[in-house]
Amino acid sequence: MDKKNLEKFSDSSHCPIRHVLDRFGDKWSILVLELLNEGGILRFNEISKNIGDISQKMLTVTLRSLEADSLISRKIYPEVPPRVEYSLTNLGRTLLPHIDGLASWAYENMSTIIKNREKYQQRK
Repeated sequence: MDKKNLEKFSDSSHCPIRHVLDRFGDKWSILVLELLNEGGILRFNEISKNIGDISQKMLTVTLRSLEADSLISRKIYPEVPPRVEYSLTNLGRTLLPHIDGLASWAYENMSTIIKNREKYQQRK
């Protein structure tokens, strides 16, 4: 790879890799996307219950971020109390094969990674 190709990584404001990975580098976004893929249309409490150890604040932040990127949609029903449902958008669905590929790679290689981490720690 020549030097010009490497320069594209140094511009943080225009690097698509940084922007995308920044969104999914958190602990919850991929889990929410996978959950909506499995569950279809879900309400906030259903998402929270299925994830388990996520705080209400963190789930709210995660859902808003995914909605801002148009990866999920939020539909509010004018009822008392208001009902809010979340679902994947078409754009969100196009991301799932890539997430699934990464998840498959992780399952296939996790035991090797754990062994390598243990070896590394023993060398220290």
